[in-house]
Amino acid sequence: MTIDRYSIALFLVFSFLVGALDASAGDADPLYRACVVECEKTGCVGGRCFPQCKFPSDGVANEGPWYMQEPLYLKWKQWDCQSDCRYNCMVDREKEREAVGNGPVKYHGKWPFKRVFGIQEPASVAFSALNLAMHFHGWLSFFILVYYNLPLRQSKKAYYEFATLWHVYGLVSMNSWLWSAVFHSRDVDLTEKLDYSSAVALLGYSLILAILRCFNVRVEAARVMVAAPFLAFVTTHILYLNFYAFDYGWNMKVCVVMGVAQLLIWAIWAGVTRHPYRWKCWVVVIGGGLAMLLEIYDFPPYQGFFDAHSVWHATTIPLTYLWWSFIRDDAKFRTSILLRKAD
Repeated sequence: MTIDRYSIALFLVFSFLVGALDASAGDADPLYRACVVECEKTGCVGGRCFPQCKFPSDGVANEGPWYMQEPLYLKWKQWDCQSDCRYNCMVDREKEREAVGNGPVKYHGKWPFKRVFGIQEPASVAFSALNLAMHFHGWLSFFILVYYNLPLRQSKKAYYEFATLWHVYGLVSMNSWLWSAVFHSRDVDLTEKLDYSSAVALLGYSLILAILRCFNVRVEAARVMVAAPFLAFVTTHILYLNFYAFDYGWNMKVCVVMGVAQLLIWAIWAGVTRHPYRWKCWVVVIGGGLAMLLEIYDFPPYQGFFDAHSVWHATTIPLTYLWWSFIRDDAKFRTSILLRKAD
């Protein structure tokens, strides 16, 4: 189980799915729309003009629409003229709404965040990066424990039978949080697909790992038989999303099933096992469930930075630390059992 990203299943229900819709109260506002249209014509909003909006002296683009006139480096960076027009019109409109006592509304499915150094959602990016760092710390400490602090077999392999599986889990988790940080930095089609795909891959792998560990599957052939259908399904699902149809509803159902399944597996295992560190598993499961309330109770970003989703990212940081602590303890516990049997 991965408490930080198995719960992305519910996150997809309450956050990503909503964020994907391109129709919200803010962008339906006639004043906002008029501002964007004017900006597209002039390249300016309220006296602020954007260098990436390039027009000749007569105000008419040389060839094709204005968004095709961007320099290559700006196209790569993705902060194009249209994005800046939308952002600055949103900022001005929110100031007007605040002046008359109205609260923030969503624009194109997202709350009005304040950019920092061009980063679209700075708090979520920072917390995603911290989750990435926490996974790196957990994976590195696990690696050092298994191969340097615990006894090894004569073949120089670890006694802990699930060591390799957890190594892969660490790498898949770090990849997922990397693309989470990138996606929250700039929400475009490519970064969205990479974030969704990496999250689905982590969910699928975490489900496989939950089954193998909780049912204590140690025979290699049995592991392959268990993992093969799940790997085939997850791979097909990712290919479907990226190359056939990016179906948010179907992706939501798939992620919910995988997330709930592994949650139940770990919860039942923690309830029936006599593992001395099962309490850590319980804390992570219950803590992750409570953290999901932040995704249900969606609220606008405080001071333009901290919304419910970014706070949820923050709560997964200590849970990730505790989860890797459980993994290390499990390695020590299983190794001690195998050494006693060897004697």
